[in-house]
Amino acid sequence: MQHPTLEQLKFPTGHFTPPANYDEATILQLIDEIAALPKKLRDATEDLSDQQLNTPYRPDGWTIRQVVHHLADSHMNAYIRTKLALTENEPTIKPYDEATWAELPDGKIDPIDLSLDILDAVHRRWVIVLHNMEAADLDRVYVHPEYGTRVSLKEVIATYAWHGRQHLGHVLLVAL
Repeated sequence: MQHPTLEQLKFPTGHFTPPANYDEATILQLIDEIAALPKKLRDATEDLSDQQLNTPYRPDGWTIRQVVHHLADSHMNAYIRTKLALTENEPTIKPYDEATWAELPDGKIDPIDLSLDILDAVHRRWVIVLHNMEAADLDRVYVHPEYGTRVSLKEVIATYAWHGRQHLGHVLLVAL
């Protein structure tokens, strides 16, 4: 049996590729993917031991516990950024150092149920917002100062559907 490469461990579902188009069917499929993540993540982690939760998914990578907590941190930020883009004119968002956040005690030692519960609630609220946007809202943007880019909400939806899929893939590397 061939062992996965470091690249395959880092990107078990592949690098982010934006959709060819952002038609209504694509957007709805991406929102459905965002909606489904909390249950998929809960199912994937349900029977993991503390040893498995404290196992990195790759050499020098985060533990599965850190990945789960990172998803809650990241998706809370994405939800807030979505609301900022919907209520302000091209707001500049506040970036955060996700690697440093993952090293804080809540990311390294807290039970994952805390973040799974956060994901359940945040995703339920976020999906309501996403499903109730007008078509023109998909082109609303926020400014990411770290990269100097304007990010549209349609890009946010695609990116975070991939982000959840990607980190679920990391969990499954250890869970299997």
